[in-house]
Amino acid sequence: MKLNHLNLTVTDVRAASDFLERYFGLRSAGGNSGMGFLTDNGGGFLLSLMKAREVAYPNTFHIGFFVGSRETVDEVNRRLQEDGFDVPAPEETGHSYGFYVEAPGGFTVELGA
Repeated sequence: MKLNHLNLTVTDVRAASDFLERYFGLRSAGGNSGMGFLTDNGGGFLLSLMKAREVAYPNTFHIGFFVGSRETVDEVNRRLQEDGFDVPAPEETGHSYGFYVEAPGGFTVELGA
């Protein structure tokens, strides 16, 4: 079986959607301020975002994107920093080179190569 759908509860659907589109390449598939949908550009995955007043994910919860090069990781990190996000520099972790960033809406994103 292939996982093809995931729902995240977020405090700001539009901000979370814009963030995932701008920095991680997802594409909007419609929605509004209460619920949004994003796709992975033909890979068959749909991410839904549902609005809630509060979000309380466990500390280790995150979604992850893995790319083919360290240069891509560095470029996304640089763009996030330039746009004012509090994001640490990428690090070698033993299994990947990457970083974590807190996304608008109350969840964490990992980017690695």
